[in-house]
Amino acid sequence: MTDRPDPRRWQVLVLLGAAFFMTVLDSTILLTALPTISAGLGVSAVGVQWTVTGYALAFSGLLLCSGRLADLLGRKRVFLAGMALRVAAALLCGLAPSVEFLVAARALQGISAAVIAPAALSLLMTTFPDGPERNRALGIWGGLGGVGATSGLLLGGVITEAFGWRWVFLINVPVGLAVLALGLGLLRDIGTPVSRRPLNLPGVLTSTTSLVLLVYAIVDLPTGGWTWRTVGTLAASAALMGLFCLLESRSAAPLIPRRLLRSRTLLGGNALVLAAGMAVDGMLITLTGHVQLALGWSALRFGLVAAVMTVASVVGGLVSQRLALAVGLRRVAVTGAALLAGGCLLLTQVSTAGSLGVLIAGQLVFGVGMGAAFVCAQIAALDGAADADSGLAAGVVDTSFSIGTALGVAVCTSVAAAVAGAARPAGHLGDAGLVLGEQVGFGVAGGFAVLGLLAALLLLPRGSVSGAPFFNIDSESGRRADPVESPCR
Repeated sequence: MTDRPDPRRWQVLVLLGAAFFMTVLDSTILLTALPTISAGLGVSAVGVQWTVTGYALAFSGLLLCSGRLADLLGRKRVFLAGMALRVAAALLCGLAPSVEFLVAARALQGISAAVIAPAALSLLMTTFPDGPERNRALGIWGGLGGVGATSGLLLGGVITEAFGWRWVFLINVPVGLAVLALGLGLLRDIGTPVSRRPLNLPGVLTSTTSLVLLVYAIVDLPTGGWTWRTVGTLAASAALMGLFCLLESRSAAPLIPRRLLRSRTLLGGNALVLAAGMAVDGMLITLTGHVQLALGWSALRFGLVAAVMTVASVVGGLVSQRLALAVGLRRVAVTGAALLAGGCLLLTQVSTAGSLGVLIAGQLVFGVGMGAAFVCAQIAALDGAADADSGLAAGVVDTSFSIGTALGVAVCTSVAAAVAGAARPAGHLGDAGLVLGEQVGFGVAGGFAVLGLLAALLLLPRGSVSGAPFFNIDSESGRRADPVESPCR
């Protein structure tokens, strides 16, 4: 890190924020467009669901590897390569002639997102000096995560209704080209790569395969149920993760040094990211099902109502970023998680009559909590991370979020479907049984938010974040001054 901050650092934040916003947007923008894609390509709902699954598998599995590659090869180089891949993938998605082609292109889009997300976040961390300015930038970054997740519901509906589903993907092309053009001149790498050691390929292969299998088992659970295939996939994932730990313990250059996991603040931030991801995507998938299946709303109408949550998350993020620095991270994080749970509690009151007032009130409360929770989680999960390992730290927090969103969708969808199915023999016919399942789904999402509240309460510091580095880095050489340790010893 140079002594003098980059004079263009806020311009860099805008550029990186745009790239991150589009990355998060891609994960939810399809939710409102899936029925239209299914009709347009003439495939079943199960078939078109693989456009979401393929993206999730590629994105979740490669985040850790991509984060470390950004440290080793240069953040700017990796970021721009990811953006170029995104433009190509978006173009292929928009021109897809069949669902098989679209699924493959979406997987490529997931790979590009896995490359971009940790590289962009590590560029932000090396651009802003450790301290209040970096925390403000991370606060804005965390707020963008919540805004992107909810904006996808609005933009997906608007774009699909106005221009057709293909433009849900093609909108990435001009934005990506603009980021590429501006990034060439604006971005710069600060510092040197972490070391000249080669990437720990056995660790990369075992961790990536383990994460892909874990996410696949999770996303397949709502439709496949608890079958021997699901259990076998989870067992294989656990075995590979055990092998990863064994390989890491014997490696001279482990993928994840144990030091990274010693900070309670970092662990608390990642736990909050995981729980908030479960609550947010669990609530969103339940809300999407409610308005489309029980209420029969169009994608555009749903998107416009969801704009309430988007605006609320912006307000929550901006206010919470300032409060976290003024009154302490833990208080704001606990409040944010409590608001997430409160919003879900309000949404459990939805009915077959529509309950527009309940939907708006629930989204307002939930949106403010989402902005606060993500802001605090980002600040805590990256507090004091050394520049040389910023890509890896970013990859860890992005992986936590990705696993959380997959779990939230799978669990809430499965629970809602199971309750709706059980309601039919009990006399709850038609939409009444469906709504009962969705009410329980909202309650489960609220339970996830409570887990985040407990993580914040138990692990985050009372006052402001410390700013102390996790790693002992020699200031002149940029190398570790103490032995490399494995996360599994």
